[in-house]
Amino acid sequence: METTETLKIVAVKEDHGHRLDKVLATRAPQVSRARFQSLIEGGHVALADHPLADSSYKVKAGEVFYITIPPAVEAVPKPQKIALDIVYEDDDLLVINKSAQMVVHPAAGNHDGTLVNALLAYCGDRLSGIGGVKRPGIVHRLDKETSGLMVVAKNDAAHKSLSQQLAARTLKRVYQAIVWGAVSPASGRIETQIGRSKTNRKKMAVLGSGGKTAITDYKKLEGFGLLASLVECRLQTGRTHQIRVHMAHMQHWLVGDPVYGRASAEKFLRLNKVDTALSRALLDFPRQALHAAALEFIHPISETRVSLTAALPEDMQGLLRVLKKYQQGTVK
Repeated sequence: METTETLKIVAVKEDHGHRLDKVLATRAPQVSRARFQSLIEGGHVALADHPLADSSYKVKAGEVFYITIPPAVEAVPKPQKIALDIVYEDDDLLVINKSAQMVVHPAAGNHDGTLVNALLAYCGDRLSGIGGVKRPGIVHRLDKETSGLMVVAKNDAAHKSLSQQLAARTLKRVYQAIVWGAVSPASGRIETQIGRSKTNRKKMAVLGSGGKTAITDYKKLEGFGLLASLVECRLQTGRTHQIRVHMAHMQHWLVGDPVYGRASAEKFLRLNKVDTALSRALLDFPRQALHAAALEFIHPISETRVSLTAALPEDMQGLLRVLKKYQQGTVK
């Protein structure tokens, strides 16, 4: 059975006048600031023997704080034994190669069978709690129909470090996508504002004003005449549907994208008089052709650099084979 952890923190001169939650997070970096805020609200932080309930309390040098950290509670999602493609794992984190069919979090329409359910079954007994809850720390998400690499934290310290790297843009993510058309110029940077579409609140869009800054660096890896291109996309920011929106903004919609590309793809194929059989094969691709191919970060505990790659899944490789046959004039 897990036991309650107790911390003793003595405020030093540099802490004087700063907020309590900030001081505690600085002195005990293995616990996140948000977790300390919840501990303070729950009456688990005391000055001497007097509980404190205000995270904004101004600390004075020499004050002694006692923190009791209760065991992590069980997560609400239920563990489910689901096969995972684990690329890397240690005591603090793991990196998985997510299949295109797998949803990350339980939500309406996907209450189970998710990555979180699978991780709770696979390593739930080795999770020390993220924010006080025994759950995997999802650092960044992939859409349901996007495959590839995801890093998951097993404890608060790893989650805090990886989240900070993501915010500071030092956690590198490289994607490969198959898009419509001959991408030109062959490389460049797309920098826009992305926010909710003003005409369809379920979609994201490039906005003339408002929204959040979104930056994607892209490079064409292979071309298939005027029909399609294989591109590499490096995220400098992490907005919802960023690559899908940015490539659509360039009028190079992702093959198979049901939200941003379907109508435009059909028009594109008609205008270019693409063979009916080939058009059908491309339009029938069952998901957006997007794969998280590489991931690089600094390990939160050992501080070594971790660089990982994942090959394109078979469905995208099959799509490339069809495109190469088209380019060679052998598609019937």
